[in-house]
Amino acid sequence: MDMKVSFGGLNLKNPVMTASGTFGFGLEFAPYGDLTKLGGIVAKGLSLKPREGNPMPRIAETPCGMLNAIGIQNPGVEDFITKALPALPWKDVAVIANLYACDAAEFGELAGVLAGEEGVAALEVNVSCPNVKEGGIAFGQDPKQICKVTEAVKKNAGNKPVIVKLSPNVTDIVTCARAAAEGGADSLSLINTLSGMAVDIRNRQPRIANVIAGLSGPAIKPVALRCVHQVVQAVDIPVVGIGGIASAEDALEFILVGAHAIQVGTANFLRPDFSFDLVDELEKLLEDIGAESLDEFRGSLKLPL
Repeated sequence: MDMKVSFGGLNLKNPVMTASGTFGFGLEFAPYGDLTKLGGIVAKGLSLKPREGNPMPRIAETPCGMLNAIGIQNPGVEDFITKALPALPWKDVAVIANLYACDAAEFGELAGVLAGEEGVAALEVNVSCPNVKEGGIAFGQDPKQICKVTEAVKKNAGNKPVIVKLSPNVTDIVTCARAAAEGGADSLSLINTLSGMAVDIRNRQPRIANVIAGLSGPAIKPVALRCVHQVVQAVDIPVVGIGGIASAEDALEFILVGAHAIQVGTANFLRPDFSFDLVDELEKLLEDIGAESLDEFRGSLKLPL
């Protein structure tokens, strides 16, 4: 079965991508499978300057998921360009850079740094980070800011496709999706983590030093699936589904509601070889359920009359 997908300026050999922050820069997972087998690798979040991230502890296991408050720890964009990117097989697998910044101008500057890098296939914009110049409000909760950030990135991205990653921590994700589309996004990825927390009743302290963290894993899949379904119905640009994918069945559920591709996140922590195996499992499952093709299956959900 032909598993190739093309959307928003990206051409992938299959719809399986890895989610930012769960797969390092990709090189860390090379011992567990062939990186070129994947459709795409979304690198962990990059900032203009190196970031140490949040204090420990910053990861906690929860029922059917995990909490994390890493804080975008990364060596900075120049380190990625000079060290990680040349070592990645970017000619054979799409490498997508994930952007983190604190205001629209900084997002634009970061996009400009990456725009000329041949090895970068696309830019994914993390609009779930704190907007410190707007009183600490997350970009992803303000449609006007989403549009402004998207415009800044698109203006400086050159010929790189721009993917805007949406937060589920909003009243209406459709409004946010429309704002990104208005700003010029080529496609959308959703969802990012849900806000959550965990506490220890014995020492009476939060289990995460940052107190509030991002919840991911199978527990959030129904929310993610709902968001993807709603956004696919509302905008004309392609959508990448993310959230709790832990099997080929999970991945196909997102494609059934209209996603062009999917990203695997928390499952990479449980099984470092999961994303590689998913490529084969996805193709086999499509054949087993009698799908004629990936394109035929996509968006074929039969809704009640």
